[in-house]
Amino acid sequence: MKILHTADWHIGKILHKHPLQDQLKMFFDWLYDVIEQESIDVLLVSGDVFDLANPSAKDRELYYGFLTRLSALNLQVIITGGNHDSVGFLNAPRELLNELNITVIGGATEALEDELIAIPGTDNNPELMVAAVPFLRDKDLRSRETDEQFENRTEAIREGIKKHYADLAAICRNQYPEVPALAMGHLYTIGADPSDSERDIHIGNAAAVDAGAFPEAFGYVALGHIHRPQIIAKNEFIRYSGSPIALSFSEKNDHKCVLIIELEKGEFSVPKVLPVPAFRELRKFTGTLAEVKAKLDGYQPDFLLHSFVEIEVKEDVFSSVMISEVEDLKMGYETSESFTILKSKTTFSSGAKDTADLFEGGENIEDLTPTEVFAKRVESEELDSETETLLKEAYQELLESVQQEGDL
Repeated sequence: MKILHTADWHIGKILHKHPLQDQLKMFFDWLYDVIEQESIDVLLVSGDVFDLANPSAKDRELYYGFLTRLSALNLQVIITGGNHDSVGFLNAPRELLNELNITVIGGATEALEDELIAIPGTDNNPELMVAAVPFLRDKDLRSRETDEQFENRTEAIREGIKKHYADLAAICRNQYPEVPALAMGHLYTIGADPSDSERDIHIGNAAAVDAGAFPEAFGYVALGHIHRPQIIAKNEFIRYSGSPIALSFSEKNDHKCVLIIELEKGEFSVPKVLPVPAFRELRKFTGTLAEVKAKLDGYQPDFLLHSFVEIEVKEDVFSSVMISEVEDLKMGYETSESFTILKSKTTFSSGAKDTADLFEGGENIEDLTPTEVFAKRVESEELDSETETLLKEAYQELLESVQQEGDL
């Protein structure tokens, strides 16, 4: 039996206002060919199928269209929900999908054994048991008894996750003692290396579990949630497949992949890493304005899709003219046929700060009034109190004048 492990498709993801659907379409075409050529028997998708709980009509079409195509390949598909997914949305068509050999477990089931899926062999007896564990929410793990048993909420959640897997392993040992088993999961494990695009789960990462949460009854653990492919606790059989495409610039150097595991005579093989083709490049250029411009002029990407670029201009002394020139530079490449500048930042080693640097520690510029934003800018300039007062008064007069004109 051959098993393919993937996760974190994040259908509907938008990167700096640019949808990634075209890239996912290419990935699905590639994945279909891999499943066919490798004669895959079981496809595991370990959570975060969608990026939003209520995906758009186009994103639903992409998802269901791919699943319909898979039905022609005679394989078992098992999909679990992630922290981005809506349990109700994923579960809604599951009776229909069951007819296509597609099992969906959007959220923790009322009866624990319903998360166990038996994959039959040629004699129709179970050849593999899959513990299809979705993202486990607080309500799935906590009760008054467990809250009283542990000192804090984080410990209760962590122990709840461990118990969930232990109970599933016990069912496998007791009811299917001769059948090999694997587990799926969508969670954060201790030692995992996240990227900028993951949203923290539970209480940040405080409720992360260690590799000991997965009983030895499970010969392989197919994890999702972390977007970088990686091995956990130096155990080749506990892995994150990672997302198939880069979902943020922090993943621009990641080697995206899917994993293929073979089950033979009751034993799992060490997973084979199959690289996903790079359909587009994410690239960052850093330096002075002149250096960044030279790098952009010499950049000639050769990918099927438009590349996405991030620029960071670093200059010594603050200059409002320089900020304007950076904007002009970006506009000059708007018609580029090979790449798009999605993100830019300008910093100065002395003088005024970049506005974005003024808001840290959880503050958000959208939550402040224009007057508060201007006050932060003035305070960052280290002016004397008299000059600060004059600037604030002049700004207030201008603001009131603009607001009055807007009311006319």
